[in-house]
Amino acid sequence: MAIVGLGGAVATTAVAGVALLRAGAMDTTGLPLANLPEQLTDQLVRYENLVFGGWDLSPDDLAAAARHHGVLERHQMADVEAELSAIQPWPAVGNVRFCRNVTGQHLLKVASHAAAVEAMRADLQRFRQEQNLDRVVVINLASTEAMPDLSLPLFATPEAFEAAVQADDEHIPPAMLYAYAAILEGVPYVNFTPSCAADAPALLRLAEERGVPVSGKDGKTGQTFIKTVIAPALHARNLHIDGWFSTNILGNRDGLALDHADSLASKITTKGSVLDQIVGYKVDNHVVHIHYYKPRGDNKEAWDNIDVAGFMGQKMQLKVNFLCRDSILAAPLALELARLADLAKRRNEGGVTPALGVFFKSPMVAHPHEVPIHSFEQQQAVLLNWLAVGVQGPQPQPVVEVAKGVLAPVFVSDVSDDLAV
Repeated sequence: MAIVGLGGAVATTAVAGVALLRAGAMDTTGLPLANLPEQLTDQLVRYENLVFGGWDLSPDDLAAAARHHGVLERHQMADVEAELSAIQPWPAVGNVRFCRNVTGQHLLKVASHAAAVEAMRADLQRFRQEQNLDRVVVINLASTEAMPDLSLPLFATPEAFEAAVQADDEHIPPAMLYAYAAILEGVPYVNFTPSCAADAPALLRLAEERGVPVSGKDGKTGQTFIKTVIAPALHARNLHIDGWFSTNILGNRDGLALDHADSLASKITTKGSVLDQIVGYKVDNHVVHIHYYKPRGDNKEAWDNIDVAGFMGQKMQLKVNFLCRDSILAAPLALELARLADLAKRRNEGGVTPALGVFFKSPMVAHPHEVPIHSFEQQQAVLLNWLAVGVQGPQPQPVVEVAKGVLAPVFVSDVSDDLAV
């Protein structure tokens, strides 16, 4: 598992979690796929078999990074400190044009985009060889970048993008260089950030041509997760959503990155796109705010006020205050995505992996005019059905069918709580 942003709070939490699992110092609570039937999950790499490396703008080993982020409890840190101390990030690509508030000096010493891509590919090859790995997955857990202008010709085709890389075009952000390097290496790429990467048309087509799974973007961890659970229920009761006001405060490195307007715009775009698709009409008063508040650190607060109209036009309100831990929610999703992306590669599925949409605020789609599904229940059904396809022996019946964004139950007599597999 090669991570972009290895020294960040989410990445260090993920690495520490696997180390604690290996040591028998924690259970699998919080890992979304751990409570599924073994018949579905046996085809996935075991959590304990994940090996970590990756890039970061800071040279600190992961023990130092984890202490800085302050996510782990003291006893947990003591259990994994030796293992984390042995992991040193590789020099990374940074560009203040795209991420002004999070910088560092641990940079790849290269003079061009092309040289950076070759260095990243060499890192992946060395990682595979030195760790004696069967396969590698790249997952982007870095800070949010400003959105490039995807209407520019250089993003339209693989050939145009390659020419732009060779020309050292200033419009190419770091996230795209990592995605490009991964695709050229035949390595699955997961974009857990709101940054634009493999969803650029040129890279998406290249991934399809080369049979490389890609997925993203922006991990659905806290407020948007809750939103995509509540909104379908309100819609099912035909309670009209007149407005939805969302506010977030957080103080970690992700929050610092979002304290710049360009990076914030990328995040707002992914968080604000879910409601209209779920309810089937435009929610005119859908407001999303994100604020950097340093004292909170990794403790994030997500507050929602929902205004609805019911029978006889009567007005009602619903208020949700989610006091959560940013990295504690995000790290397990990153681990699951690495396991699932690896499975997609073993199944020879190139391009977008739609089944992974349940983990993202703005799920990638294979075609420009395709509308992504946002309802959590529908997304989860797609994932479970995709996992069931790989089960050996008699094929299980689908748990649900999802067609044209509509969830319809399948009445199968032998579907039990264990999905009958």
